[in-house]
Amino acid sequence: MAEDVRKLSGTEKAAVFLRSIGEADAAEVLKHMSPKEVQKVGQAMATLQNVTREEVQTVLGSFVATVEQETGLGIGSHDYVRKMLVGALGEDRAGSLLDRILSGSNTNGLEQLKWMDPRGIYEVIRLEHPQIIAIVCSFLDADQAAEVLALFPERDQSNIVLRIATLDGVQPAALTELNEILEKQFSGNAGAQTTTVGGLKTAADILNFVDTTVEAAIMERIKESEPDLGQSIEDLMFVFDNLIDIDDRSVQTLMREIQTDQLQLALKGADESLKDKFLNNMSQRAAEMMRDDLEAMGPVRLSDVEAAQKAILATARNLAEKGEIMLGGGAGDDYI
Repeated sequence: MAEDVRKLSGTEKAAVFLRSIGEADAAEVLKHMSPKEVQKVGQAMATLQNVTREEVQTVLGSFVATVEQETGLGIGSHDYVRKMLVGALGEDRAGSLLDRILSGSNTNGLEQLKWMDPRGIYEVIRLEHPQIIAIVCSFLDADQAAEVLALFPERDQSNIVLRIATLDGVQPAALTELNEILEKQFSGNAGAQTTTVGGLKTAADILNFVDTTVEAAIMERIKESEPDLGQSIEDLMFVFDNLIDIDDRSVQTLMREIQTDQLQLALKGADESLKDKFLNNMSQRAAEMMRDDLEAMGPVRLSDVEAAQKAILATARNLAEKGEIMLGGGAGDDYI
């Protein structure tokens, strides 16, 4: 019966689908996913219990409907890919991704690092020059780079972030040398264009995932040595208070992906306007219960509130990366 079908998240739908098509075919699909996606879907596949026949049919029906609507299959020109990504992501975000897609195997060794845990990456690069470390962190996903950054001594963290913020382009020869350092082999094109990595936005994205106390210390040291650069990074950082700028549909999508107790803890330290933003997107009964719970809630540690806010921001960024919500950028009309 339709009313008995659970509201599954996108990750859970992917898990149901992969469990439905058999081990061999599921393995082939997983080969095309990023490390982060494999981890999330794999966890969902392992933990999702009591999947009903109706839920399987709903997921498979949704998949078939989506495939039937696709019209770009079989088009493989670089021009098509470029126009599609620029149209979807904008020039800035698409540029970095296009470099990785269209530059062939130049970043192969770096891409393989994404399959390693942060401690393993740290052990590989910890003795390298800070510029090498900055390039590696720029190629990692922001949350993974933040975990790697946190393993470095405090005195090195701000230096690495500064180098990430001021990175512009990396020559193919430098990428070749870096891949040799990582003990990876690939063939590069000596006449290729530089690959865009790093920059202010990359530094801001990484810091968004760093523990709040560490983030504050890094920003303080950066502002002491490079005040203007530090302010530019800070302007681009997306913080919990910025969620007030996202549209109502995105708020509702975000709330479906987070725990109620997590949201309650995060809102404990939020402005009234941001609390209203979330409460206004709940049912009247749920909003009243949340208000009552917030009023009855005793003192909580600031670190716990900040951790809850960081976790919700991480979920928001993941949804934004998948195109399920739109997050307003910290400056101007850019989006992340």
